[in-house]
Amino acid sequence: MSISDRDQALFEAGIKLGSLYHQFIGTPLTLEGIPALEKAIEESISAQPFTEQIQVRINPALVKKELNDVFQYTELKGSMLFVTLRVRCKTAAVTAVLEYDEQLNYPLMKICGIK
Repeated sequence: MSISDRDQALFEAGIKLGSLYHQFIGTPLTLEGIPALEKAIEESISAQPFTEQIQVRINPALVKKELNDVFQYTELKGSMLFVTLRVRCKTAAVTAVLEYDEQLNYPLMKICGIK
């Protein structure tokens, strides 16, 4: 059985989103720290092979809602994240997202496009 460039790109996208999620969920976070954490996540995933593009957005309204009254910080949760990722393996490119699905009450990872 031969693994195609498409197969490899799909695998890489899933691995990257899964590792991103499990690596950064629980990270201490303040409102002021949102841009730095977004950049840190992007830099971490961009360092991995085959990553062509990544954009990480953390919802400040959700962060604000979760802030501890005394210390003014919270922990990053899956519901706060929106990530778009593009992975290229030779002739194939995959775009995938991580976004919170309100109906499922779950941070869902899904493939949005394959070229």
